[in-house]
Amino acid sequence: MLLEDGDPARRREQRANGEVSSTSCPEGTGDPPAQGTPAPDDSTMEALAEGWEPGPALGDGDMTPRGILQRAGQHEEALMAELAELVQKVVKNSSWWDRHGVDISILACSFLLLPAGFLCLRSAQAIPFLAGVLILGVVHHTLAVKGSHLASHNVLAESKSWGKVWAIFFIELCSAFTAEQATYSHVKIHHGYTNVIGLGDSSTWKLPFLNCYIYMFIAPLAVPIITPLVALGLLRNVEWTAALRTLCCIFLGLYCHYWLLLHVSGFQSLWSALLCMLLTRSLLAHPYIHVNIFQHIGLPMFAADRKPKRIHLMSLGVLNLPRNALLDWSFGHSLISCHVEHHLFPSLSDNMCLKIKPIVSQYLKQKKLPYNEDTYTSRLRLFLQRYEELMVHAPPITELVGIQ
Repeated sequence: MLLEDGDPARRREQRANGEVSSTSCPEGTGDPPAQGTPAPDDSTMEALAEGWEPGPALGDGDMTPRGILQRAGQHEEALMAELAELVQKVVKNSSWWDRHGVDISILACSFLLLPAGFLCLRSAQAIPFLAGVLILGVVHHTLAVKGSHLASHNVLAESKSWGKVWAIFFIELCSAFTAEQATYSHVKIHHGYTNVIGLGDSSTWKLPFLNCYIYMFIAPLAVPIITPLVALGLLRNVEWTAALRTLCCIFLGLYCHYWLLLHVSGFQSLWSALLCMLLTRSLLAHPYIHVNIFQHIGLPMFAADRKPKRIHLMSLGVLNLPRNALLDWSFGHSLISCHVEHHLFPSLSDNMCLKIKPIVSQYLKQKKLPYNEDTYTSRLRLFLQRYEELMVHAPPITELVGIQ
């Protein structure tokens, strides 16, 4: 049962107001803490599957509040361990191609499409030129979103050293951001404190001073400009050597894009090249912003000292969108149709998240746990109708009173 502290008077009702379609009835403003704040000790999939051990058993007669809470916590840990064991079996029986190869191939294909995109922009005819914009836009988002996301979780290589190289390449060179801060804020904070008020509540995506329609439809066009500016502001939180490397990588990535437009695509002026860069880098910025808010904001949010165990936290506070060929390719399954699976097992690649999706969804449904799913259009309609409540005001705090 859920309790929400939304109004001055506490209201007792389940958070199921039509925001999502879920298999069970069952985001506060605040900036992420500075780097160095202890991250939560969430176990990885391997630790849950192989190293988890149940705590000491409590007698059935222990009906004190402490005893009841301990038994509830042990039950949730047992559920997570059981699910992790099922997933671990799938992972162990999967080939390298399934674990890494499919996603690496998608990134490699994107690189191979770059020459075609730049050459299409040489054409004076509308159709080939627009094809070039489309190719470069999709390639950019595949490298900048999918590549950066996988690299931040060290999914592209089993070696930590190579993982660091890929993180610098995709996050700094392709995305014009800082690898250290991206990894810290996403992996340590967002994943560690998913839907926890003031930490991983996705409030960094909120711009309450913007009108609903400006935020949803116009502001995303500025993402390619805002991203490196935010990165520059965050460099004060990293060592000077890392800051210098980030500056060099961001400059190199932007300059290479500009140089190729001048010398391969044949652009004649600075401003025309910069405008094309903005167009291609913001081609899928709208769904990028929308996906990041749709899948967490509007779902239960928790106080840091009263958040539930991992399996309930992720099943309640994460939502899957339907499969979409363009977004699956550009953003990855773990950001679209397998977001619940990704938050439960963040060390898995996009392809592996898709592979374990039937197991996770079936298990959560069998255990009467939420498995939130909704369509893109439904979430868009919800945010347009309730923008001020969801994106301006602080969200109500949800409390789990009992485990059902």
